[in-house]
Parts: sequence; structure tokens; C-alpha cells
Amino acid sequence: MSKFNQFSFDPRIQAGITGVGFTDPTPIQKQAIPVVMKGDDVLGLAQTGTGKTAAFMLPILERLTRGPLRRIRALVLAPTRELAEQIHQATIAFSANVNVRSIAIYGGVAKGPQISALRHGTEIIIACPGRLLDLIGDSQVDLSNVEVFVLDEADRMCDMGFLPDVLRIVKRLPEQRQSLFFSATMPRDARQLANTILRNPVTVQIGMTAPVKTVSHALYPVHHQSKKKLLLELLHQTATGRVLIFTRTKYRARNLAQDLDRKGFRVAALQGNMSQNQRQQAMDGFRKGKFDLLVATDIAARGIDVTEITHVINFDMPDTVDAYTHRIGRTGRAQETGEAFTFATPDDGPMVHSIEQLLGYRINRHQLDGFEYEKFEVGNPPIHKNSNGSSHRAAAPKGNQKFRQRRSNRKWQTGDKSNSHTQRG
Repeated sequence: MSKFNQFSFDPRIQAGITGVGFTDPTPIQKQAIPVVMKGDDVLGLAQTGTGKTAAFMLPILERLTRGPLRRIRALVLAPTRELAEQIHQATIAFSANVNVRSIAIYGGVAKGPQISALRHGTEIIIACPGRLLDLIGDSQVDLSNVEVFVLDEADRMCDMGFLPDVLRIVKRLPEQRQSLFFSATMPRDARQLANTILRNPVTVQIGMTAPVKTVSHALYPVHHQSKKKLLLELLHQTATGRVLIFTRTKYRARNLAQDLDRKGFRVAALQGNMSQNQRQQAMDGFRKGKFDLLVATDIAARGIDVTEITHVINFDMPDTVDAYTHRIGRTGRAQETGEAFTFATPDDGPMVHSIEQLLGYRINRHQLDGFEYEKFEVGNPPIHKNSNGSSHRAAAPKGNQKFRQRRSNRKWQTGDKSNSHTQRG
């Protein structure tokens, strides 16, 4: 029997939960769903991949089964098109048996279909701030009946400069509403935003301090000019499933994907200069297994929800500790194991130190077998060695045998293509 029965959802919503294969609620769902159903505001502190979409959307759908239809009663704001679309698709699946409509609104695509969908009526809007404000300015969106407002990935919303847009949207919402605020981290601007939006919220915190515990971490000291060669050797030597590779710039993401493609890898790029159609093709191809590798920038990768990602490779060191947490959150999802490999140059020492402070332990320094390059220290301790003095290479995580077998059957050569607590705050 599904353990979601404990929440006493409408049978039609319970059927949607069963239809997507959910049986056991995640920690954030166990903590947040009763609070949201009670009608309280929520400050949810949770990493990506913890199941927070269902934590807020299932209670919203329960609420919308009662009351008027075909007017906007719930608004979800997301920082990226990918995340908005991901939430929208999850909502469609959850609401398969109820008469509730959802619309995704974001830029990069034509306004026409979105306006047409709005005119046909909807109960839920899942939107990025910029396009939503455009449609509000065109008198196509009326937020005066919104009962529930959700701000998802609020820290990234602030990082991307959306804070003024969010505040403009909030001014158009009714004062009497339920507000749900979700964030992986709480920098000062996110905290100030939460204080502006929320009223006597219940704080639900699920292991938000460090990356998920199902991910192992490895550091590869390497000079910048040797990164590409190291990446190729690492991909050839390591048993992998789907691999997400992060670069610091759009230019490098595009060029690295092209280089990997020329080496015979099934790869796509995901970066901000791409059209929405191109981004969607890259995401769908990665999700469905057409591509084994996806090279992405931090902002472009927000909203990636692919449970089969076995490895995250930081080709470039992230700019912040929070960015490291978000990157690593792409693997080890839904209790699966994952590995995080980070390339560290001599200049990356301070960031490595900060990440290790976050993790609470020193990351093993690894040297790839057979890969010749000038050795140097990142931080004070030496590169990790086996007891016999030989260099050590990370093994594929336990439970990864199906990916190991899949990897061995591929032709990679050129030309072949919880800690938790709830409190009132």
C-alpha cells in the first residue's frame, strides 16, 4: 500500500500519485505536505532532488479540487525555463484524474500559445518572472484570485537578478494568500525576500547544509591546459551512465561539447545562447538516452531532473560553494548513488578549502592511472595514495552495475556514435 495514503488525498490525486510510481514520501514530503495542507506558510530549506515539487504541488491540487475552476488560483515562480517546464510536467502527471489545468509560462518561445491557453482558463500558472510580467503588462494575466503562491529555488532567483521582478509580481497578489518559499541555501537577499513574502511560516529543513549523502567526491589536481586530455581519459576509464559536465562559460560549454562529439561521444551542450527549442532537444535527448554526456553552465542546468545521472564532472571549479551544492545535486537523486569529480587547478585552492569546510571532511585527491601530468598540491595534504604507494582512481559507485554493463557495451572510439526538523519560525 502506498504510504502517501497517510495524507488522505482525494482518491483522484492518490491515483495520480500511484500513476507516477510514487510509494514512499521523501523526507521533505513527509514534513511539508501536512503543513501545506493545513494552510500555513512554509519556509522550505531543501536541496535539489529531494522531492520538493510534489511536496507543494500535491497539496495545491488537493485544494483546487474544491472551489471555482478556470481562474488562476495558484502561482509558482521558477528561475529557469527548464525548471518551470519540469514542474509543469509533474503537475500534469499528478493531476491526470482531476479537472485542473496547468500552464507553463516562460520566455524564449512565442507568446501566442501561452496567451491562447490563458484565455481557455487555468487554475495553475508555473512561470518565469520575465515572461509573466510581460503578459501581465499585456493584460493577459489576472493574479487577483491567487490563493497559493510558491517561490521555488529562491536563492537562484536572487542570484540571477530576478529579485525586483519577484517583488513586482508579489505586489499584484492578494494579501490573504498562502505562501510557500523553497530554497537550497539562505543568503542574505533570499532571507530578506522570505521575510517580505512569508507570514509566521513553519520552517521545514531537510539536510540543506551539505550536498546529498549518496554522492561521493573526488578531486583531480590538473593544470588548465591538461583538463581536456584528463576529461577524455577519465571518460574512457570510468564506468558511467549519464554524465553531466559543468563549465564556467557558455563559450567553453559549446566548444567542449563539439570537441567531445568529434571524439565520438554522444554529447549535447546546454547553455544560455541556445533557443528554447534547442535547449529542449538537448534536455530530452539526455533524459531519454540519446546523449550520454551533457555539457552545461550553472544557470542552464537549473531544472535538470534526470535520476539516471551517475556522475557530475566539474570541468571548471564553481564560483561559489552554493554552486557546488547545486551542481552535485544533479546526481545521487532519489536515493541513487552518484559520483562528483572536480578538476582543480593551482588557483582553485581557496574554493577547494571552502567546499571541504561545507562537507566537513577533506576530499580525496586522485591521480588517474596512466595519465602523465605535472603534480602539484591543492591545499596542504598530499594527493591520495593507495597503501602500496600507487596512485588511486575512483571506482564506480556501488549499485552502478547496470551502468557499468551499459558502458562496456558502448563504442566510445572516434567515429562511433536526512536530517530533518520542522519548527515554527
